[in-house]
This record gives sequence, C-alpha cells and structure tokens, in this order.
Amino acid sequence: MPNQETKAKQTAFVTGASQGIGAATAVGLARDGFDVAVSSTRPEKLADTLRQLEAEGAHTAAVALDVRSHTSIERAMAEVIEAFGHLDVLVNNAGRPLKKPALEVTPAEWNTVITTNLTGTFFMTQQMGRHLVSQQRPGCVISIASTHGVVAMSGRSTYGISKAAIIHMTRMLAQEWAEHGIRVNAIAPGRVDTPSRAGSAADPAYVEMALGRIPMRRFGTAEEVAGAVRYLVSPQAAYITGQTLILDGGLTTL
Repeated sequence: MPNQETKAKQTAFVTGASQGIGAATAVGLARDGFDVAVSSTRPEKLADTLRQLEAEGAHTAAVALDVRSHTSIERAMAEVIEAFGHLDVLVNNAGRPLKKPALEVTPAEWNTVITTNLTGTFFMTQQMGRHLVSQQRPGCVISIASTHGVVAMSGRSTYGISKAAIIHMTRMLAQEWAEHGIRVNAIAPGRVDTPSRAGSAADPAYVEMALGRIPMRRFGTAEEVAGAVRYLVSPQAAYITGQTLILDGGLTTL
C-alpha cells in the first residue's frame, strides 16, 4: 500500500532549496500533497528543509547538484527519478547573483553567472523534458527568473542578461513541447526578503532607495513566490504555458 500511495502522488524537484525561495517552494508543494526532492551544492545544508517537508507528510529525496556541471545534472536527475519512479514538476531555482558595473565584469564572473543561471537551467529543463517525453507523461517546468530580466538597472547587466534569456527560453520550450503536454513557465520576482539579502537589508539607505522604486512600498516574501509556483503547477493553471509571472509590488510599472 505505501508504494501505491507514493506512485499516485505528484512529485516535484526543487533546485537550490536550502533556504529562501527554494525552501519555501519545496515546503509549499509538500503542503499541496507533493512528494518533493531538493538539491544543494552542499546537501548537508538541506537538513532544515527536509525536516519541514517530512513534517508535512511528504516523501523526500535530497541530492547534491552543481548546475554548472552537466555530469552533476544528469546524476541528480537520475537519482531523483529513481527515488520517486517519475517526476511531474521541476522548479529551477538554483542561481548566482552578481552586482557589478558592466565595465568591470571579468570573463570568469560572466561565465559563472551565465553557466549557473542560464546553461544550468536549460540543461536541467532538457533532462526533465526528455524524462517526460520518454514516459509519455504531461508535466510542468517553472524557472525562477527576475525583474532584472525585464527592466534595466545599473550594475546588474550580467545577472539581468542571464534572467532575460531564461524568460525567452521559457517561451521557446513552451512552444516546442506543448504537443507533449509539457507546460513551461517562469516567475520573475522583484526584491524578495531572503537570508541571502541580509547584508543589504542591514543598510537603511539601500532599503529606502529600493523601497522608493516599489509602488507597494514593501519587499516580497519567499512564501509569496512559492505561492505563485504552487498556482502555476496546479490544475487551475492547466492552460498557461510560455508565460512569465511578475511578482514585484509594481516595480516594473514605473
């Protein structure tokens, strides 16, 4: 009976899930009844996320993943599929920020950001697409982009370029894979309060400047981004593909 229950449940793989948006998304999907696999470059950092998932009654899997390595991508996807038997949802959350003037960006920094944010996201998605097509299963891919991929901001060129490419990748793959029942969407958050933002949040001048660009005069939360993911993978969003949902408190309206 337990094995039958596991097979009947929807399954999801959330990358970069040790904290912030990734952790909140994994927990949110568990609350919706998913079994959830999570990854980090350092799996030991997933302990708290796994405790929360298990508290929600989810079957879990934790894997090491460095999206800059194609070998790591193939190994992680194979481990998750073996653990669950199939995979219904992939959430591409792993990413690398960079705040630096374009004139100062080095080739090494460019390669790190593009390989992590764009190349890794593409090949994770390719592996998911291959799995779904081979199994003749419908499925869903959600990639976390950014408002930096929609509007320009000084000092964010490399990061913004990588996220803009994810947004267009979403359109391209949605069109190509629709015939297989695979939906591909993205979410573009604006400023979200997460542990990785703790440094800038401690600078009152930066916070005031950032809030001044947001009509709602507040930052988003990881749980709000997770809520958008939960909607896009739900049956209520079954006719949505190739879209990027912007969560930014109105920032991109200015």
